[in-house]
Amino acid sequence: MPTPNAAAELPPHTVAALHPDGRGSSLSSLSRELYRRQCLDWPMMAAGAEALNAVQVRSVAVGPYDVRLQFNPKRIVSTGAKVDAASIRERRCFLCAAHLPAEQRGVLAYGSFLVLCNPMPIFREHFTIAHVRHIPQSIEENILPFLDLAKDLAGSHAVFYNGPKCGASAPDHMHFQASPAGSIPAERDAADPARRVQRAIRGGLTVSTLKEYGRGVIVLESASRQETELGFLRLCAAMRRAFGTEDEPMLNAIAVWDGGRWRVIVIPRTKHRPAAYFREGEDQVLISPAAVDIGGLIVTPAERDFRRTDAALVEEIFREVSVSDDILNDIIGRL
Repeated sequence: MPTPNAAAELPPHTVAALHPDGRGSSLSSLSRELYRRQCLDWPMMAAGAEALNAVQVRSVAVGPYDVRLQFNPKRIVSTGAKVDAASIRERRCFLCAAHLPAEQRGVLAYGSFLVLCNPMPIFREHFTIAHVRHIPQSIEENILPFLDLAKDLAGSHAVFYNGPKCGASAPDHMHFQASPAGSIPAERDAADPARRVQRAIRGGLTVSTLKEYGRGVIVLESASRQETELGFLRLCAAMRRAFGTEDEPMLNAIAVWDGGRWRVIVIPRTKHRPAAYFREGEDQVLISPAAVDIGGLIVTPAERDFRRTDAALVEEIFREVSVSDDILNDIIGRL
């Protein structure tokens, strides 16, 4: 729910703009202006943006689908993050407004979320969208702002979510991220009618999967905010029953607003990191899949992994961390 007094609770210098701002400015324009200003005023952000000029990218064909690999050394902080409960307790939360760098500013959206420039970006205009309060990562309790952000950033950005046990480097602090529209291959593939297989229609909500994709993906589409919300919550409940857990089911999600409809791409997960991540020495592969990676853009902070990752390794990692066809069908059958 909105917190109208949130701006008053934040450090005075933190809020660069509000959305809505009373002048009709779009969240996209406010966020892009924030990015421009932060690159000028915040040396750490400027260095992160400059480092993107040296990032290398290559494509790997994995049977009927492609992935992209990105060599991005600055992402070692996220890829190597310790996310066990003890480590989380011992470190200071880097998403709490009181702990942000002195130069960092944000756009306060809906009175509850602060749109921040990510100083160690995967993309240009890579934003972290953090709740103003230190509350745990939970998509079900924040599905409506997730959908609203996707609509308000439509045309410029997609919004994505990493579950607390499958990619979030700050599982103790509720946050989303935003990436330039079309940057994650799954966005394109989920929009392709030739790739989708319709599995169910629930009122105005369509449920589809992606065929020959190497990982289980469920796509929800609707023009109705309420039906998209309820469909997503039903999906989470179905996953919880299929996985036999009372916790938030492991998932990554990507939301876009396209052609007057929400498209929410949900990737159920079985584990956070593959076995290769925990090998020792030269056998270790520093790939820690979150929404961007499982969505088809695999970020490698180590050059050796960028060079040696091939179709077989991609298939192995995707198969290990995502659900089987049988589990995917079980989830859909429970909707």
